[in-house]
Amino acid sequence: MPRVVRAFPLRSARSDLESFAAQLQGERAAQAVKFFRRYGVRSESWHLQDTPNGPWIIAITELDDPDDAAPRFADAIADFDVWFKARVLAVTGVDLNTTPLGPPTTEVFGWSVSERHA
Repeated sequence: MPRVVRAFPLRSARSDLESFAAQLQGERAAQAVKFFRRYGVRSESWHLQDTPNGPWIIAITELDDPDDAAPRFADAIADFDVWFKARVLAVTGVDLNTTPLGPPTTEVFGWSVSERHA
């Protein structure tokens, strides 16, 4: 399963991020489920990390096909999609219309439990 890992600077108040996450788990939960399924997302988690350069949000997404989902998401104009992208822009300063997978990242190390590591 492909995994996309992104790091976003937190550009707004921590409470804005917490409110966004709470909406996805509360009043907009049903819309969020449809949204994630539409793009083949199997799991998504956000992690807040305090650094000497300020707080960063690390987002980890497992999805069926990032190369298919990214352009569809960038072009999406459904109400929920537009709201989601606007919230990400407000909280992080990252425009998901131009970088739908977030800031580019490169995996430099990976390890997992498997036969080759036994």
